This record gives sequence, C-alpha cells and structure tokens, in this order.
Amino acid sequence: MNVIRRLLAWAVLATSCSFALAQTQEQAPAGTDARPAAEKKESPWIIAPVFNANPKVGFALGALAGYIHYFDDKSRPSIFALTGQYTSTESIIAGLMGRMSFDEDHQRLLAGIMYGNIKNDYSDYLGTGVPLQSNSELRSFISRYTYRVGGNWFAGVQGIYQNFNIGGETPLDDMFLDIVGVQPYKSGGVGLVGQYDSRDNENMPTQGWFLNVNNVAYREALGGQDNFEMYRGDFRYYYGHGKGNVLAVRQLNHLTHDTPVQIRAPVQLRGYKIGQYNGLYMSSIEAEERWRFAERWTSTFFAGVACTYGGSQSCSDGKNLFPAGGAGVQYILKPREGIVMNLEYAQGKAGNYGVYLKMGYAY
Repeated sequence: MNVIRRLLAWAVLATSCSFALAQTQEQAPAGTDARPAAEKKESPWIIAPVFNANPKVGFALGALAGYIHYFDDKSRPSIFALTGQYTSTESIIAGLMGRMSFDEDHQRLLAGIMYGNIKNDYSDYLGTGVPLQSNSELRSFISRYTYRVGGNWFAGVQGIYQNFNIGGETPLDDMFLDIVGVQPYKSGGVGLVGQYDSRDNENMPTQGWFLNVNNVAYREALGGQDNFEMYRGDFRYYYGHGKGNVLAVRQLNHLTHDTPVQIRAPVQLRGYKIGQYNGLYMSSIEAEERWRFAERWTSTFFAGVACTYGGSQSCSDGKNLFPAGGAGVQYILKPREGIVMNLEYAQGKAGNYGVYLKMGYAY
C-alpha cells in the first residue's frame, strides 16, 4: 500500500503541473484583459505530463506535446501529438501520432509511429505461472483511413507494420520464451474498416453510440514473417443524464487466427498490462459513470470483466476471467474540443493494478 500511495502522490503532483499549465495557457496576453470573453481564443497547443505505473514495468514518467487544428468549420478537431516516456525499469517509449478530420468530416485519417525498448518483469507470464524477465524492442507504424458513405456510416482501409524483437534477461528466461513459442517477428498487414459514429463529441461524448468492425490480414508479401488474421469488434454507448453526467458502456471483441503467441488477443482492461494475459480470442465488457461535479471537473467510477478463450481456454474457467474496477478524476483542459487530463487508479486480480495520468477518457 505504501508503494501505491507514493505512486498516487506522484500522479497527483503531475496533475497539478498539468492544471497549472492549462491555467497559464488560458490567460489572456498582457494588455488584453478588457476583451469580451467571446473574443478570447484558446491556445491550440497542449502540453501535459504523462504518468503510469503497474507491477510489470514500474512507473513511467513523460510528457505529451500536441497541436489542435480545424481544417474547416464542419470537421472535428484534428490533433497532432508527440509523446515520450521513461520508466523505472529503464524502458523507453516514444510515439508520433495524428488524428485528422477534414472535407467537412467526410474523411478521417489516423496515423502513428511508435518506438519502444521495453523491459518487463512478469510474475505470471501468459498465465503459465512462470515468472519472466524480458527485454523487447518494438517499432511500429499504423494508419487508418475512413470515408463517410452516408449519414453516420464510414467505410475505409487500414494498414500496419511492426518489427518486434524480444529476448530474456537471463538464460532461463530465454529458454522459457523458446518453450512457449515467443520469438522475434516482423509483421505487415492490411484490412477493411466499417464504422458508425453518432457521438456528439469524439473526445468527451455525452450521447450517441460508436461501432467499429475491422480486420487485419497479415501477409509475408507485405514484409511479415507469417500469414495470420485478426478481427475486432468495438461497441460503445453513451447516455447523458443529470447535469453533465454520462454513463458509458464498452463491449470489445478481439479474435485471432494462426497468430503468433506474443500477439494473440490480449486483455485490454485498466489494471492489467497489455500482453501479460492473452488467448486466441478475448471479449470484455465495462461500464463507467462520469460524474461532473464542477464546471471543468469530472470523476469516473468504472468496473468490467474480460475473458480469454479458444483452444484450451474457456470462460467457464475462473483463471481466464479478469475482473477490474477503479476510479479517477479529470480536468477539462480544452472545453471546446472536450480534451481532458485524466488521473485514474484501477485494480485487477492477482495483485495487478495500474495508476494512469493521460490525455482523454479510456474510451
């Protein structure tokens, strides 16, 4: 508990820094205080600390710098961001991302590149009960393009390329990685995307629903080492109630076929590190109450459960069920765009937990 208290203290301090930055950005330039409030323009820049902690990679501290741009009056805000983190296990994670809406929101483009040199310390790797220390390097590029085909419906394509190298920290770890079939790999794939989006705000929705169904066909001809498939279905529903409160529900399915062990469908709930528990298939459901208790402040209370199944795994076996729950507090940095600074604590089973300070709600 003392470790958790210290991590929360670090996160609260980082949140205070973010709040101070936001307040500074919103101050009018010298000599312009007499301007009407409606004429004051928010800064398009976002500068904020990023923090997360869990038992696997220790704690990570970094920063995010972003820029908001509107391509036209009817498009949603486009965000370009650079982020980097360094962890207590000497891991390095960096990424450059862009999420764009243009042509009066008829076209959307998501693209990102990521680099990571990540050192993990698993007490139970892939549910085998065997501890493992690993050192992995990841270089990844992803892009998704969608076009509004009518109403709130979108259709598009996506592509991904990854170069992933993993090795054990000790000879025993290397031997275990060989036994479970985890090997370095390169993968490249393309797929189709179908999407429905009636949310009133992409960053902080108060009503509407979102559905995304997509696949990725990984092929050797695209620079990969294996041929395999992934399929995902992501449904989200938002119900506004009271004075600014929102009930949000998410149901996620991740299915794989002939996929290498290390990138099978992972548990994707707060409180668990992605990649520690996975299976041929994964399904999860979670609900979150977002309570607005002040003009620019909200709090979250959430709970959910995930299941890994397929092959020898079944949801009827309790060891393949992963419950999680937690709470958090958010400060609205950019009211127009609905961008929040989000501090949350999540608790899973078997000593798994997470402390997160990041931009945006979980979904």
